[in-house]
Amino acid sequence: MARIAGVNIPTAKRVVIALTYIHGIGPKFAQEIMEKTGLPADKRVHQLTDSEVLQIRETIDRDYQVEGDLRRETAMNIKRLMDLGCYRGLRHRRGLPVRGQRTHTNARTRKGPAKAIAGKKK
Repeated sequence: MARIAGVNIPTAKRVVIALTYIHGIGPKFAQEIMEKTGLPADKRVHQLTDSEVLQIRETIDRDYQVEGDLRRETAMNIKRLMDLGCYRGLRHRRGLPVRGQRTHTNARTRKGPAKAIAGKKK
């Protein structure tokens, strides 16, 4: 099992698909990485040599922000908004939708399970 950017990527899958298991690398970036390293797109992870794995690892380390660094930056961006006290920061702080969605009905993913209101019938 190959380990790239602190993630064990599955061995039976094609390398382009397996790279998407890394947080911060989607299909587009996975394809870019394959082009930069010069590997064929239909190659599977278990067919990679150690030097090819090292080449992929170095390309990701050099050109992309992935896993822990990316998660940390995202968390810091949200924390900055909350500290500023701007509208988006307040929505994050209250656990409500941030991007203008309605909350009268729906928004259950952000708000959590519905809470019963005492004395309200219909």
